[in-house]
Amino acid sequence: MVDRSEQEWLTYLISQHDQQKQPLLNLDAYYEGTQLLSYMAPELLAEMDNRIRQVVINWPRLIVDSVEERLDVEGFRFPGKAKADPGLWEIWQANDLDEESQLGHLDALVMKRSFAIAGSNEDDEEIPLITVESPLEVHVEYDPRTRKVAAAIKRWCVEEGTTKTEFANLYLPDTRVTFQKEKGQWVEVDRDDHNLGVVPVVPLVNRPRTRNRGGVSELADVIPLSDAACKIATDMMVSAEYHAVPRRVAFGFSEEDFTDIDGNPVSAFSRVVGRVWATMKSRGGPDGADVVQFPEASLNNFHETINALAKLVASLSGLPPHFLGMTTDNPASADAIRSSEIRLIKRAERRQRTFGGSWEQVQRLALRIRDGEWNPDARRLETVWRSAATPTEAQSADAAVKRFQAGIVPLRQTREDLGYSETQIALMEEADQAADPMNRLLPPKPPPVPGPVPPEDAAAGPPPAA
Repeated sequence: MVDRSEQEWLTYLISQHDQQKQPLLNLDAYYEGTQLLSYMAPELLAEMDNRIRQVVINWPRLIVDSVEERLDVEGFRFPGKAKADPGLWEIWQANDLDEESQLGHLDALVMKRSFAIAGSNEDDEEIPLITVESPLEVHVEYDPRTRKVAAAIKRWCVEEGTTKTEFANLYLPDTRVTFQKEKGQWVEVDRDDHNLGVVPVVPLVNRPRTRNRGGVSELADVIPLSDAACKIATDMMVSAEYHAVPRRVAFGFSEEDFTDIDGNPVSAFSRVVGRVWATMKSRGGPDGADVVQFPEASLNNFHETINALAKLVASLSGLPPHFLGMTTDNPASADAIRSSEIRLIKRAERRQRTFGGSWEQVQRLALRIRDGEWNPDARRLETVWRSAATPTEAQSADAAVKRFQAGIVPLRQTREDLGYSETQIALMEEADQAADPMNRLLPPKPPPVPGPVPPEDAAAGPPPAA
């Protein structure tokens, strides 16, 4: 890895981030449905001026949300443990990561990646601070040998009235330095020598490649199809304006002949949309006045084109056809619908594996910050995810009960498979213990004796049960 000073790292990371920012903004625009209209002839745009409005068929949001809705973290488990660790879950919930993790998953699916930053918490030393960050504000550089993050930067602005001040945090393996931009120069204003030995910034990358650790957006394949669909839908509305309403041609009339009942001229637009006309000139009279109506144009060609594009989107994205509104005269059976979701479920499970590794690294950092040393057991930490499948409640219960009755899985795993949270399972286990008849036969535990316990009593252990 190239050895750089802090100022050199700052300048380099900012330049790299600036180069990648605009493509990320373009991807974000497609998710928000604010992208520019593509494929439209410049002559038509000039003619329509501001009277044309883009019709957005927001398939990109549907594709991303369909995967993100299946990415729910439910806990973290140490190796060899049946239960999720309550301490790690406390850190997770104290940082509102139930909600914030979803934002990180969403940004990663849309803009290739997002980030989580771990650090000390001034308000609570027992709970490290974990924040989820946008790729529009954070950028990292990887070590080409270890593939780990070698340096990272976070940028933000503070606006006070008309004054805007830029700040940047530079993260290095043992140091975090805060810079402020003053008169075009970056000036150090704060420093934290945390001595972690690693950069406390963890990327959540969507579809990383061996030569592209920055990831690939879920929208990469469908953006051209989305542009085409928006163009066809916009053309359909323009055609509906000019051709879907019956057109009329009047022979033997002058402009003054088109008036309303009060003698006021009828506007050109009212003539276009087909209002009723009345004239005193007779058909076939001496002036040769005549009115001819052309049949309206059909819009079916637009409908068929949009449906064809929807089929291509479904095949590329793995979305079931009914997600895109494609139905048949004979509705699909429940089994057929679930079968059509297999690719979507598998895509979500792949994202769970990738994002799960990142969240495990975040929790290792949190334990290191809290305890002051690395926990060797955390190397094999496991992220517990809610199932990405969507079977009916009856099917889930039937399958889980059969596995339990066959002795394949214990009762606790059965309850996890049914989608119960860690808190709900703990309450069920307490109720099971209270309802166990063997517990009623045991004498109640004696209340604790106040004061210090003599050494000889401590060595003897607890008294035998009666």
